[in-house]
Amino acid sequence: MPPVEGYTADDLDRIPDLPSHAELIDGSLVLVTPQKAFHSLMLDLLTQELRSVAPRPAYLVRRDMSVVLNNRQRPEPDVVVVRAEAEADLTATWYPAEAVVLAIEVVSPESEIRDRSRKPQLYAEAGIPFFWRVEASEGKPVVYAYQRDPATGAYGPLGIFHERLVLTVPFAIDIDLTAIDRM
Repeated sequence: MPPVEGYTADDLDRIPDLPSHAELIDGSLVLVTPQKAFHSLMLDLLTQELRSVAPRPAYLVRRDMSVVLNNRQRPEPDVVVVRAEAEADLTATWYPAEAVVLAIEVVSPESEIRDRSRKPQLYAEAGIPFFWRVEASEGKPVVYAYQRDPATGAYGPLGIFHERLVLTVPFAIDIDLTAIDRM
């Protein structure tokens, strides 16, 4: 039975037999359904490409790690770029929000509302500078890239990318999105 006041970020590491990729959103547990091939391939592509361009040793690219935004918010972005100094404890299951430079969500049918609305809002409120939302349009990836405006605390669009993702922030990025067809 969940606590009346909801779960906390620390609870995720203490609940026995919790399925992998469980998230905490607004104090409630969110269990993720199995992902489709597009989702998996997109994660592989983005992880591989970001690792090849992320300046080392300053940044690391990680999957399957949650981010503690506050005591009642611990989502698990699909991919994160973090500051390397955050990797001090190899037994950790999460990163603090201030270590995250970029959070990426690949939208699935069951996560549409969370990935399009709630998670970007939470990431922006926590001060994460960049957010990408990835969706499939007729089986092809579309990346919506955002940067946090420090004056408003909200994300503003950097662009919508279909075949090639080219950005100069948070570092130089050039990803051929059509490479998903060759994976």
